[in-house]
Amino acid sequence: MNKIPSSEITPEKVYSRRNFLKKAAMVTAGAGFLAACQPNAAAVINGITATAPASDATQPAASAATDELGRNLTSFKDITSYNNYYEFSLGKEEVARLAKDFKTNPWSVEVSGLVNNPGTYDVDQLITKFDEEERIYRMRCVEAWSMVIPWLGFPLSKLLAEVEPTSEAKYVRFVTLLDKDQMPGARSDMFPWPYIEGLRLDEAMNDLTLLSTGLYGKQLLPQNGAPLRVVVPWKYGFKSIKSIVKIELVKDMPISLWMNVAPHEYGFYANVNPNVNHPRWSQASERVIGSNARVDTLLFNGYEEEVAHLYKDMDLSLWY
Repeated sequence: MNKIPSSEITPEKVYSRRNFLKKAAMVTAGAGFLAACQPNAAAVINGITATAPASDATQPAASAATDELGRNLTSFKDITSYNNYYEFSLGKEEVARLAKDFKTNPWSVEVSGLVNNPGTYDVDQLITKFDEEERIYRMRCVEAWSMVIPWLGFPLSKLLAEVEPTSEAKYVRFVTLLDKDQMPGARSDMFPWPYIEGLRLDEAMNDLTLLSTGLYGKQLLPQNGAPLRVVVPWKYGFKSIKSIVKIELVKDMPISLWMNVAPHEYGFYANVNPNVNHPRWSQASERVIGSNARVDTLLFNGYEEEVAHLYKDMDLSLWY
């Protein structure tokens, strides 16, 4: 079957929400701000080209019922009730309850480091500046379970183009909010908080890499990483860092939280590879959340065509 890129799909309600926010921005900031946006322009940085709250668990609509491989979307209920977010709890079914009062507005993100135009952005400002799209992506957890999620967001490359990384910038370092008053799990000394993750600049510039602001046509809920998270669909889920407060362009490879905690089990790349097992379990297949199915895991989570070129000179067996 022909694969329809998820980047070409935008549901009507997303378009409506986008225009509402844009109109509000025009009243307060002037039409000139929006006129400068070029949402369809390819960004080129350091020689790298960027290729082109719900109050209940009722099921919202998405633009399609399956992903491009024909896999059914995971239900809104499952996506919002089965969550890894250790700042709240180690128990997946406990996160939504503990996070329900988490304050996500106002929220700003600092973008700094090796850039020509550092800045601090309000999340609503980002939504008005960069058009939201719906991207239906598979999500593969390192724990060997998976979902199919209709995200809302915009390519990270658009924000990187705005801040203009310098020629010294080779990596992007992300930092999650650390708020022990709101996040009971973060009071534990089990992990070296805050949660940190990173990508190579070319990975961050790939069109699949999303800064997500919502899912199923609605704003992100706290348990899913509100108000802003990264989604990197060809990597294991722990790379898709939640509730971001800082994005820093750096020269050296960032040391992520999981690399710090267990370097023998979690490496920097964490690309989905069914042929390389986790030291304690197989990665050859995955349990599909919301069904009794178990399916074979695909190399790069099925996104080989889009991302394999990024790793053509790497030994795939060393990704962990």
